[in-house]
Amino acid sequence: MFAERVGHLALQQLDAAGRWALFGTRAIRHVGAGGALGARLARAIFELGVRCVPVIVIVSAFAGLVLGLQGHYVLSRFGASGMLGTLVSLSLCRELGPVLAALMIAGQAGTALAAELGIQRSTEQIDAIELLDVCPEGFLAGARMLSSLFVFPALTSLFVIVGIAGGWLSGCVLMPQDPDAYWSAVHSAIKGRDVFECLLKAGVFGLLTTALCAYQGFYAHRSGEVGARAVGVATVRGIVLSSIAILVADYLITAILL
Repeated sequence: MFAERVGHLALQQLDAAGRWALFGTRAIRHVGAGGALGARLARAIFELGVRCVPVIVIVSAFAGLVLGLQGHYVLSRFGASGMLGTLVSLSLCRELGPVLAALMIAGQAGTALAAELGIQRSTEQIDAIELLDVCPEGFLAGARMLSSLFVFPALTSLFVIVGIAGGWLSGCVLMPQDPDAYWSAVHSAIKGRDVFECLLKAGVFGLLTTALCAYQGFYAHRSGEVGARAVGVATVRGIVLSSIAILVADYLITAILL
């Protein structure tokens, strides 16, 4: 009985993964369904990008401030306080920037996307789109997935820049660090490969987040609940699965590129 239950659960997860892959493929293939692609892209960029700028700036500033304080404390114990700029810049560029930025966007824009599509499913708006012979995946999710390839790298770059400035503020203004040595270390530490890895992670995280949140909202009626509870379940699943996918993808990309 135990083996049967494990096998049944594994088949369910494989079925869900296959449905998600088909959903994402149809969304990208039929991104122009329904027309007005430019307007939908602009709206998606505004919802995923512009609305998330305040939270990105606040989180990145305090992440940089904490890194500067902790970095100064740790490095000074080994007589290497001049490496503070290297520690802050590489930590933000290679790991913290892409991961934290993606988690913040998923928490704000991803949940909104899952809830919106979940409401459209519960009110039969998606069924109406299908009756009009328009691909609902492409019309509702395609533009958002496409825009994430631009929005996530842009916001991640902003996160890294603000975070490095926060590290300078805490390490060189609040602590007795040499500002010239800090910026010189930042300049010499970040290479083209680090920037490439940062932007690659951001793009992958963007596709995963938008695809998972849109999928959960699109199929909210399959959660076993109805109405508002189905929307709530879809929203929670979207953010939880997106967060897990971001961390798993971060490890895999880092392991491959190192």
